[in-house]
Amino acid sequence: MSDTQTLYTADVYVTGGRDGAAKSSDGRLDVKLSSPGGRGQGTNPEQLFAAGWSACFQGAMAIAARAKGLTLPPELAIDAQIELRQGNDGFSLAARLTVHVPGVSPEVARQIIETAHRTCPYSKSIKGNIDAVVALV
Repeated sequence: MSDTQTLYTADVYVTGGRDGAAKSSDGRLDVKLSSPGGRGQGTNPEQLFAAGWSACFQGAMAIAARAKGLTLPPELAIDAQIELRQGNDGFSLAARLTVHVPGVSPEVARQIIETAHRTCPYSKSIKGNIDAVVALV
């Protein structure tokens, strides 16, 4: 018997693939999709992944900071880069988060980032599956 409890299920309907549209069942997400570098008017899956992972990572950082009795500064920011790659074995992704934590010592910020990278659901799901780097600047 599993001790896992589902807290939320994202329900998104996609038509047209990379040059289509995505709409969530609750209507909060309603976007046009376009291929990376294409002439389309929409976003692409790599941009959505970057936004989702970095937002989730910030939440994991806040939890890690609270466990240390700290509050993260409102100026905390993450630059997220998701690369779509093609090699001999086909398509793959690579990812990088560059984390800015002004006002927090680099040592403490690194500890918070390392904890967040171990606990963030996105980080856990990509671990060992794609090239991923999380760096403090």
